[in-house]
Amino acid sequence: MNKAREIREMSDEQIRLVWKDAAESLFKLRVQAQKEKLAAPTEIRNSRRLIARCQTILAERERARQQASSSAASTATKS
Repeated sequence: MNKAREIREMSDEQIRLVWKDAAESLFKLRVQAQKEKLAAPTEIRNSRRLIARCQTILAERERARQQASSSAASTATKS
């Protein structure tokens, strides 16, 4: 589920859930890292990257919505 292509196929709500789960996982990993040595230290990096992917895809979609609404508004005013 870490691939951007798989995330892009999800709905916004599903992406937000993945983001939330990754954020919770990252928090737990950071706490665990403070208490003891992690078995897989790369999990922290993977969680951060998954969160970044989710944020990026949601931002791209929001930007596309804004552009679509602004172009629709400008088309309506030209008529």
